[in-house]
Amino acid sequence: MKFTLSWLRDHLETTKSVDEICVALNSIGLEVESVEDPEKTLGAFRIARILTVAQHPNADRLQVCQVNAGEGFENVQVVCGAPNARAGLVTIFAPVGTYVPGSDITLKAGKIRGEQSNGMMCSTEELGLGEKQDGIMELPEEAPVGTAYVDFAKLNDPVIEIAITPNRGDALSIRNIARDLAAAGMGTLKPWNPEVIEGTSPSEITWDNQFTEACPWVLGRTITNVKNGPSPEWLQARLRAVGVRPISLLVDITNFFTFGLGRPLHVFDVDKVTGKTLTICPGQGEKLIALDGKEYQVTDKDCVIADQSGVQSLAGLIGGEHTGVTEETTTVFIECALFNPVTIALSGRRHFIATDARQRFERGVDQALLPDAMEAATQMILDLCGGKPSEVVVAGEEPKWQRDATLRYNSLENFGGLVVAPERVTEILTSLGFEVKDLNSQAVTVSVPSWRNDIVMPMNMAQHSSIDAGKADQLTIIAQAMEGEIDLIEEVLRIEGLDCVPAVSLPVIKAVPEAALTSSQENSILCARLLAARGLVETVGFSFVDHEIAARLGDAPENLRLLNPISSDMDQLRPTPLASLLPTLQRNIVRGWGNIAFFEVGPAFTQDAEKTVAAGVRYGYMPRNIQGKAQEVTLWDVKADVYFALDGLGVAVDSLQITKETPIYYHPGRSGRLSLGPKNTLAYFGELHPSLVKEFGFDQAPMIFEIMVDNLIAKKAQKKKIPYLSSFQPLKRDFAFVVKSDVEVGKILNAAKQADRQLLTNVELFDVYVGEKIAEDHKSVAIQVTLQPQDRSLKDEEIEVISQKIIKEVGRLTGGTLR
Repeated sequence: MKFTLSWLRDHLETTKSVDEICVALNSIGLEVESVEDPEKTLGAFRIARILTVAQHPNADRLQVCQVNAGEGFENVQVVCGAPNARAGLVTIFAPVGTYVPGSDITLKAGKIRGEQSNGMMCSTEELGLGEKQDGIMELPEEAPVGTAYVDFAKLNDPVIEIAITPNRGDALSIRNIARDLAAAGMGTLKPWNPEVIEGTSPSEITWDNQFTEACPWVLGRTITNVKNGPSPEWLQARLRAVGVRPISLLVDITNFFTFGLGRPLHVFDVDKVTGKTLTICPGQGEKLIALDGKEYQVTDKDCVIADQSGVQSLAGLIGGEHTGVTEETTTVFIECALFNPVTIALSGRRHFIATDARQRFERGVDQALLPDAMEAATQMILDLCGGKPSEVVVAGEEPKWQRDATLRYNSLENFGGLVVAPERVTEILTSLGFEVKDLNSQAVTVSVPSWRNDIVMPMNMAQHSSIDAGKADQLTIIAQAMEGEIDLIEEVLRIEGLDCVPAVSLPVIKAVPEAALTSSQENSILCARLLAARGLVETVGFSFVDHEIAARLGDAPENLRLLNPISSDMDQLRPTPLASLLPTLQRNIVRGWGNIAFFEVGPAFTQDAEKTVAAGVRYGYMPRNIQGKAQEVTLWDVKADVYFALDGLGVAVDSLQITKETPIYYHPGRSGRLSLGPKNTLAYFGELHPSLVKEFGFDQAPMIFEIMVDNLIAKKAQKKKIPYLSSFQPLKRDFAFVVKSDVEVGKILNAAKQADRQLLTNVELFDVYVGEKIAEDHKSVAIQVTLQPQDRSLKDEEIEVISQKIIKEVGRLTGGTLR
């Protein structure tokens, strides 16, 4: 919200400086975001007259000018390249030492092509006040030489911008800002009581309100014989200062009240309205060309204003181009309406319309201001445009906005931490517009003003169905009373000064604070560190991805699709972080990065829940080894990544089961699933599906993995024992089994482990062979087992017994035979 100091002083009698006002605004909760004071930045620029002009002896496009800029600068030499520089021209002069904001330079005395130059003659662009010009500024002949340009142009009016929280819709009005400042001791609020203007005739236009849920109350008035045209300079200057482009008198007057009183208005050109009635109703799919030149198709959830020919306005948002006023307009109809904030907010989002009117209506405007605003706007139109007003026509009625709130004095200290005298409490509340209804030594009850929609807001409590209806109503009343008291405490505290509230430490709930991170968060952080230790680079991506990519990497249901995405390729909540990693991999390959190892620990979304997944991708070659060779990445590399991370996370990796059931985006024959038991899936690893490799345009298949962080089950805490180190040398034996091609290697390894749980300390795969001397649909799987004697060396007979057990178990569980 922007406003100028002079505009604020229209409502606030004050002698305070801009700095003092800004300090007060921050103190009462209206945070100052910026202050633009042209007098500080442009105060050095002076009005000057060019006395003489001579051609520069060493440059065809430069001229040497003698300039009179008033006392102390009666005859200054300036080298100028402007084509319109001529003797007698009155322009803007910047002396040496002036900072020029449009050029971002500070002027210094010096020579230009051998001629001395002691300043600069400027355009409005160089002052940062206008667009690019072909020459220097040309001022009227009678402009007073030597006067500061900001005083001549009336730019010495500081502009203050404050941040508005969503609940403070009343602060989108300069008058209500002035009211808050007056309550904070910054001055006195000036009275504002517009006189009632009697209509000279019935209104040519009347209202038909068919949508009272969206518009409970609307006023209107016709004014004939008006003369539209450019606004006076003072009005244009104020609108420009707050970022509004002046258009015409009638439109500028509506904008004046939008900012001054927080009361949006709209004017229709009566001669362009078909029929004698404007109807407020839901839309029916009609199309409207709005004042911004865009076409909108309204829905039955939008509130519109229509005449007999169709929709002429998206109510509360933007007017229609067809009935907009122009310089030829002679008869206008003023619309002053109260709209439902939710209806306006939803329509604005639906059609992507952001206007000053929407900003105020969706936060709630003064519900009782309509008659006074109509009279004030009528008077301003009559003063500036002339004309004859009609009677005011009304549809609907003023809503029952009246409500009370009670503040117990001791609650200020209990909840607000500040002791305030009862007399001061009453003074603050009355200065803010609250009226005292009941007062005693314990509490004060006040009526809430019509412009404070944030105080004691109506409540819809979601109470349990088991609560009796009468009890539920009683609880709602109690909750609303508590809400009202808290609102009043906030009002007293912010006006008294939030800086006055003493700092108090939060109470200590426990002597030893609880952990700041949950076990799941700790697992996510540790998992990221472990993967980084494996040489993978962490990425952080959006949880939104392209719908088509999400569909290829799992389920992409419509209820996880965004209605209002930040871009068209980020419209779906991702089913896996791989949906973010694969496009990232693709972009890096295009930019010439060949060997890539990325991972991300982040959310993945399903129909039922959100889960945390650590996903990774490897592409290209692994780092070169000591022999100088670099091997192309394989699924064994990502399997090693997964095992390393799971082991570091406390998973008993020896107990993991490996199966081939993987999601559809993994290669069906070159991937695996790691689980604890049949149901608890901990990870997937393998090669990307060939169809996706082709779709993304990869030259080789990326290797991918996913670790389900939420499914991790850490090892049970055990007392540490002294490790037992056998004094006997371990014994290794190799076995090669011929099994059917569909037998999983993991089953062979598990079968071998079961042969002897005590002596067998390790079983690992070292070869898989398919080819000559192996039957069709079969394969040879070679494993190495490690036997660790405990109390004595093993005899050949004992080794043979264990070997036969291994052969027997593998044969029994997998059907394999010794090769």
